[in-house]
Amino acid sequence: MGQVGQVGRVGQVGQVRAKSPAAQLGGFLAKFTPEVAASARAALVRMRKRLPGAIELVYDNYNALAIGFGPTEKASDAVFSIAVFPRWVSLFFLQTGTELPDPQGLLKGSGKHVRHIVLKSPADIDSPPVRALMKEALTRADVGIDRSAKNRIVIKSVSAKQRPRVPRTKA
Repeated sequence: MGQVGQVGRVGQVGQVRAKSPAAQLGGFLAKFTPEVAASARAALVRMRKRLPGAIELVYDNYNALAIGFGPTEKASDAVFSIAVFPRWVSLFFLQTGTELPDPQGLLKGSGKHVRHIVLKSPADIDSPPVRALMKEALTRADVGIDRSAKNRIVIKSVSAKQRPRVPRTKA
């Protein structure tokens, strides 16, 4: 994984002021097409509303931009993540994705723990079946999210080398 670098702008007296984590996340999202970026922003708004007190862990990785939601700054405590790819946005169930009852067969993937849903729309997050999956995932989480805590964003890593964030057009 790459390291988080000093990102900032020059102030009045030549000092570098670091961009806020929210501004950095906005910059990461701006690399995607307007449609995918808008979908990701809308999904994040819905997740923040559903998960008051969650800490957002941001990883601008090689393959995707991932924003984990959990109770602490430990990646292993994250319960969900929103992953932004060049053509779509997915909701990941991190800790217990394989154990969740999924009568509608929404969860995809074949890993040992994680499952995901490709969001057709950010509104999918608020659909009754997804709400039920999220509620059950929170119930089964190793550490609960303190709903009275203040949400915050933590930039965990930025990969120096990344796949293009905009899909290549066919000639």
